[in-house]
Amino acid sequence: MKVLIVYYSTYGNVYKMAQLVAAGVMQVAGAEPVVRTVPELIPEEVIETRPDMKAGREMQKEVPSVTLDDFREAGAIAFGTPTRFGNVSAQLKNQIDRLTSLWLKGELEGKPGGVFVSTGSLHGGQETTILTLMAPLLHLGMILVGVPYSVEELFTTTSGGSPYGPGHVAGGDNSNAISPEEAAICRAFGRRLAEVGKQLLKP
Repeated sequence: MKVLIVYYSTYGNVYKMAQLVAAGVMQVAGAEPVVRTVPELIPEEVIETRPDMKAGREMQKEVPSVTLDDFREAGAIAFGTPTRFGNVSAQLKNQIDRLTSLWLKGELEGKPGGVFVSTGSLHGGQETTILTLMAPLLHLGMILVGVPYSVEELFTTTSGGSPYGPGHVAGGDNSNAISPEEAAICRAFGRRLAEVGKQLLKP
Protein backbone atom coordinates (compact mmCIF):
# COMPACT_ATOMS: atom_id res chain seq x y z
CA MET A 1 0.00 0.00 0.00
CA LYS A 2 1.31 3.42 -0.97
CA VAL A 3 1.16 6.31 1.47
CA LEU A 4 1.36 9.62 -0.36
CA ILE A 5 3.20 12.38 1.51
CA VAL A 6 2.48 15.56 -0.43
CA TYR A 7 3.90 18.80 0.89
CA TYR A 8 5.10 22.33 0.21
CA SER A 9 8.25 23.72 1.81
CA THR A 10 9.88 27.12 1.26
CA TYR A 11 13.00 26.70 3.40
CA GLY A 12 13.16 22.91 3.74
CA ASN A 13 11.64 22.41 7.19
CA VAL A 14 8.42 20.79 5.99
CA TYR A 15 10.51 18.72 3.55
CA LYS A 16 12.53 17.37 6.50
CA MET A 17 9.29 16.57 8.32
CA ALA A 18 8.04 14.73 5.22
CA GLN A 19 11.15 12.53 5.36
CA LEU A 20 10.43 11.70 9.00
CA VAL A 21 6.79 10.88 8.23
CA ALA A 22 8.08 8.60 5.45
CA ALA A 23 10.38 6.89 7.95
CA GLY A 24 7.35 6.16 10.12
CA VAL A 25 5.45 4.72 7.15
CA MET A 26 8.37 2.37 6.47
CA GLN A 27 7.98 0.89 9.95
CA VAL A 28 4.73 -0.75 8.79
CA ALA A 29 5.08 -3.95 6.79
CA GLY A 30 3.65 -3.63 3.31
CA ALA A 31 3.49 0.18 3.39
CA GLU A 32 5.49 2.28 0.93
CA PRO A 33 5.97 6.05 1.33
CA VAL A 34 5.69 8.21 -1.79
CA VAL A 35 7.06 11.71 -1.16
CA ARG A 36 5.91 14.41 -3.57
CA THR A 37 5.93 18.21 -3.67
CA VAL A 38 3.65 20.77 -5.33
CA PRO A 39 4.27 23.63 -7.80
CA GLU A 40 5.95 26.76 -6.50
CA LEU A 41 3.97 30.00 -6.76
CA ILE A 42 6.63 32.44 -5.55
CA PRO A 43 8.09 34.27 -8.58
CA GLU A 44 11.54 33.11 -9.64
CA GLU A 45 12.93 36.64 -9.41
CA VAL A 46 11.96 36.76 -5.73
CA ILE A 47 13.55 33.39 -4.94
CA GLU A 48 16.77 34.45 -6.67
CA THR A 49 17.13 37.36 -4.23
CA ARG A 50 16.78 35.13 -1.16
CA PRO A 51 19.68 32.80 -0.27
CA ASP A 52 17.49 30.98 2.27
CA MET A 53 14.80 30.26 -0.33
CA LYS A 54 17.42 29.16 -2.86
CA ALA A 55 18.93 26.79 -0.29
CA GLY A 56 15.48 25.35 0.46
CA ARG A 57 14.81 24.77 -3.22
CA GLU A 58 18.19 23.13 -3.72
CA MET A 59 17.60 20.81 -0.75
CA GLN A 60 14.50 19.29 -2.34
CA LYS A 61 15.32 19.56 -6.03
CA GLU A 62 15.12 15.79 -6.54
CA VAL A 63 11.57 15.48 -5.18
CA PRO A 64 9.04 14.88 -8.02
CA SER A 65 5.88 16.93 -8.36
CA VAL A 66 2.68 15.18 -7.34
CA THR A 67 0.26 13.88 -9.98
CA LEU A 68 -3.40 12.94 -9.87
CA ASP A 69 -2.35 9.32 -10.24
CA ASP A 70 -0.30 9.64 -7.04
CA PHE A 71 -3.52 10.57 -5.24
CA ARG A 72 -5.48 7.77 -6.93
CA GLU A 73 -2.92 5.10 -6.08
CA ALA A 74 -2.45 6.10 -2.45
CA GLY A 75 -4.11 4.14 0.33
CA ALA A 76 -3.48 7.03 2.74
CA ILE A 77 -2.35 10.63 2.33
CA ALA A 78 -0.36 13.06 4.51
CA PHE A 79 -0.44 16.76 3.67
CA GLY A 80 2.44 18.96 4.84
CA THR A 81 2.54 22.76 4.85
CA PRO A 82 4.12 25.78 6.51
CA THR A 83 1.55 28.03 8.12
CA ARG A 84 0.57 31.27 6.42
CA PHE A 85 -1.24 33.65 8.78
CA GLY A 86 -2.72 30.67 10.63
CA ASN A 87 -3.72 28.86 7.46
CA VAL A 88 -2.44 26.49 4.78
CA SER A 89 0.13 27.76 2.27
CA ALA A 90 -1.20 28.92 -1.10
CA GLN A 91 0.97 26.34 -2.85
CA LEU A 92 -0.56 23.32 -1.10
CA LYS A 93 -4.09 24.75 -1.19
CA ASN A 94 -3.66 25.33 -4.93
CA GLN A 95 -2.90 21.64 -5.35
CA ILE A 96 -5.90 20.60 -3.26
CA ASP A 97 -8.11 22.92 -5.34
CA ARG A 98 -6.98 20.97 -8.41
CA LEU A 99 -8.42 17.71 -7.08
CA THR A 100 -11.91 18.50 -8.40
CA SER A 101 -11.90 15.66 -10.93
CA LEU A 102 -11.13 13.15 -8.15
CA TRP A 103 -13.74 14.74 -5.87
CA LEU A 104 -16.44 14.45 -8.53
CA LYS A 105 -15.81 10.72 -8.83
CA GLY A 106 -15.36 10.14 -5.08
CA GLU A 107 -11.88 8.73 -5.67
CA LEU A 108 -10.50 9.91 -2.33
CA GLU A 109 -13.50 8.86 -0.24
CA GLY A 110 -12.67 6.48 2.57
CA LYS A 111 -8.93 7.15 2.46
CA PRO A 112 -7.28 8.22 5.73
CA GLY A 113 -5.59 11.60 5.64
CA GLY A 114 -3.81 13.91 8.03
CA VAL A 115 -1.77 17.10 8.23
CA PHE A 116 1.68 18.13 9.47
CA VAL A 117 2.87 21.71 9.72
CA SER A 118 5.80 24.03 10.47
CA THR A 119 5.57 27.52 11.98
CA GLY A 120 8.01 30.28 12.79
CA SER A 121 6.90 30.60 16.41
CA LEU A 122 5.36 28.44 19.10
CA HIS A 123 1.95 30.08 18.81
CA GLY A 124 2.22 30.83 15.11
CA GLY A 125 -0.86 28.92 13.99
CA GLN A 126 0.12 25.24 14.13
CA GLU A 127 -3.25 24.06 15.36
CA THR A 128 -5.37 26.48 13.31
CA THR A 129 -3.53 25.52 10.14
CA ILE A 130 -4.14 21.82 10.72
CA LEU A 131 -7.77 22.32 11.70
CA THR A 132 -8.58 24.55 8.73
CA LEU A 133 -6.94 22.11 6.32
CA MET A 134 -9.06 19.29 7.74
CA ALA A 135 -12.18 20.92 6.25
CA PRO A 136 -11.16 20.33 2.61
CA LEU A 137 -10.18 16.75 3.48
CA LEU A 138 -13.68 16.14 4.83
CA HIS A 139 -15.16 17.59 1.64
CA LEU A 140 -13.04 15.06 -0.30
CA GLY A 141 -14.52 12.27 1.82
CA MET A 142 -11.31 11.43 3.64
CA ILE A 143 -11.08 9.98 7.15
CA LEU A 144 -9.06 12.22 9.48
CA VAL A 145 -6.06 10.80 11.31
CA GLY A 146 -4.14 12.61 14.03
CA VAL A 147 -1.69 11.62 16.76
CA PRO A 148 -3.09 9.89 19.88
CA TYR A 149 -1.74 10.55 23.35
CA SER A 150 -0.31 7.05 23.47
CA VAL A 151 2.56 8.81 21.67
CA GLU A 152 4.41 9.89 24.81
CA GLU A 153 6.25 12.75 23.14
CA LEU A 154 2.98 14.71 23.01
CA PHE A 155 3.39 15.10 26.78
CA THR A 156 7.06 16.11 26.67
CA THR A 157 7.40 18.31 23.58
CA THR A 158 8.20 21.95 24.33
CA SER A 159 7.90 23.01 20.70
CA GLY A 160 5.76 21.42 17.97
CA GLY A 161 3.27 18.57 17.86
CA SER A 162 -0.33 18.12 18.95
CA PRO A 163 -3.07 15.49 18.79
CA TYR A 164 -4.18 17.18 15.54
CA GLY A 165 -0.88 16.36 13.84
CA PRO A 166 2.89 16.79 13.89
CA GLY A 167 4.34 20.28 14.16
CA HIS A 168 7.72 21.98 14.10
CA VAL A 169 8.74 25.40 15.41
CA ALA A 170 11.28 26.60 12.86
CA GLY A 171 12.13 29.92 14.55
CA GLY A 172 12.05 33.45 13.19
CA ASP A 173 14.86 32.71 10.74
CA ASN A 174 13.58 29.19 9.94
CA SER A 175 16.82 27.62 11.13
CA ASN A 176 15.74 25.59 14.19
CA ALA A 177 16.55 21.90 13.94
CA ILE A 178 13.67 19.47 14.35
CA SER A 179 13.67 18.40 18.00
CA PRO A 180 13.76 14.73 19.05
CA GLU A 181 10.16 15.02 20.27
CA GLU A 182 8.98 16.63 17.03
CA ALA A 183 10.75 13.92 15.04
CA ALA A 184 9.21 11.13 17.10
CA ILE A 185 5.72 12.59 16.60
CA CYS A 186 6.32 12.78 12.82
CA ARG A 187 7.35 9.13 12.70
CA ALA A 188 4.43 8.07 14.89
CA PHE A 189 2.06 9.95 12.58
CA GLY A 190 3.44 8.22 9.49
CA ARG A 191 3.22 4.85 11.17
CA ARG A 192 -0.37 5.40 12.30
CA LEU A 193 -1.46 6.68 8.90
CA ALA A 194 -0.04 3.56 7.26
CA GLU A 195 -1.64 1.26 9.84
CA VAL A 196 -5.07 2.86 9.43
CA GLY A 197 -4.70 2.79 5.66
CA LYS A 198 -4.00 -0.93 5.70
CA GLN A 199 -7.03 -1.57 7.90
CA LEU A 200 -9.27 0.35 5.53
CA LEU A 201 -8.04 -1.25 2.31
CA LYS A 202 -10.90 -2.62 0.29
CA PRO A 203 -10.62 -6.38 -0.28
